[in-house]
Amino acid sequence: MEKSEDEWREELTDEQYYVLRQKGTERPFTGKYVDNKEKGVYKCAACGNPLFSSETKFHSGTGWPSFYEPIEDQNVEKKEDLSHGMRRTEVLCSKCQGHLGHIFEDGPKPTGKRFCINSISLDFEEKD
Repeated sequence: MEKSEDEWREELTDEQYYVLRQKGTERPFTGKYVDNKEKGVYKCAACGNPLFSSETKFHSGTGWPSFYEPIEDQNVEKKEDLSHGMRRTEVLCSKCQGHLGHIFEDGPKPTGKRFCINSISLDFEEKD
């Protein structure tokens, strides 16, 4: 998906642009999906790519929505992130390259992964 930064600025809110395009992070416990328990699909707020199912969401206590796996591995990209003096794995939307959050190795079974995702990077589609 090819868009200029000016096009992204027009389409996204200031907060979405900061996180999705500038790799920012929302403050913990402030996101609209931290405590969401509804059934459905979490999609990329920038392009609508389906990313995570409510079935894989869990309460991590970290202040961000957490999932133990994406809907499809090819819907997210993983990239080494050495910013802020840390070695982490960044999670990106594979369709638009929007920054979603990071992956950590302290999640529950069956994967042991914690996809720690910014609420502002997501839209939620409720399912019955």
